[in-house]
Amino acid sequence: MLNNLVNKAIKKAPLSRSEIDFLISCPIDELCKAALKIKENFFGNKIEFCSIINAKSGLCPEDCKFCAQSAHYKTNIKEYPFIDIKGIEQQAKKLKSNGVKRLSIVISGKSPTKSDLLKIESSLKIIEKSGLIGDASVGILNKDDLLRLKKASLNGFHRNLEVSEGFFRNICTTHKYKEDIETVKTAMQLGFYVCSGGIFGVGEGWKDRIELALTLKKLKVHSIPLNFLTPIKGTPLENMPILKEEEALRIIAVYRFLLADKQIRVCGGRNTVFSPKTKRRVLLCGASGLMVGNYLTTKGFDITSDLKDLKELNMQLLQ
Repeated sequence: MLNNLVNKAIKKAPLSRSEIDFLISCPIDELCKAALKIKENFFGNKIEFCSIINAKSGLCPEDCKFCAQSAHYKTNIKEYPFIDIKGIEQQAKKLKSNGVKRLSIVISGKSPTKSDLLKIESSLKIIEKSGLIGDASVGILNKDDLLRLKKASLNGFHRNLEVSEGFFRNICTTHKYKEDIETVKTAMQLGFYVCSGGIFGVGEGWKDRIELALTLKKLKVHSIPLNFLTPIKGTPLENMPILKEEEALRIIAVYRFLLADKQIRVCGGRNTVFSPKTKRRVLLCGASGLMVGNYLTTKGFDITSDLKDLKELNMQLLQ
């Protein structure tokens, strides 16, 4: 049956609920090998590196239960306004030299201020000058602001849905799920490369995970970042258990079956769930991209170790 589902996924045919349930219960080694076949059909042996810059940190009015940057919680993170543009230029050059293709400006807050927008525009021009593709994860934007950033060379727009609509109220109460959906739809309509995914290990079940995947499929987004919870002291989810490696791998593999031709990136929490010795496993279960370097408020794996993994697995960077 697994081979039949691989063929269906390659043809981008929808899977039934019973077929999805089969994948959820399938032995993990077999599932990962099958998901890798689907990934290789669409991406060959290529893996894309992307990275982020936390350009404005903390004091966010949103109450996302997993986030260290929320002003609702005391997490003792570094809080700062928009960083100096020179710092962005230095990071961009370093990341470019390590094979990173896309670099995203990230700021805290529901939406950027007018001052933030000016600095985002300047940052995007620097990223483009550095030879990287400029992306942004800057909250909920309207059509006019998106068009403004598009003129400033913004290529990719990122807005996570985080979880399923039914589970969303357990994670965030300061804005509506439909606001995220509408932002993603607007970005798609304007021709952006749209990146939207979620976070796992926040108390959701498989029903929620599948619902999120099917929502992203319906929205036809180009890239799906998969994040795994890093429990942060001071947040409501500080005592949540860390996902087991097998569970994280199963999520990646099932998402490959459901979103066969999409760029599936393993992002935040990769170094929480996986160790330096086991992290290469995500590359063997359907992932086609990695977020490398540091995350918003936590450290990531050293990029050179990710490059070493690619070399030893006979994989190449997507340039």
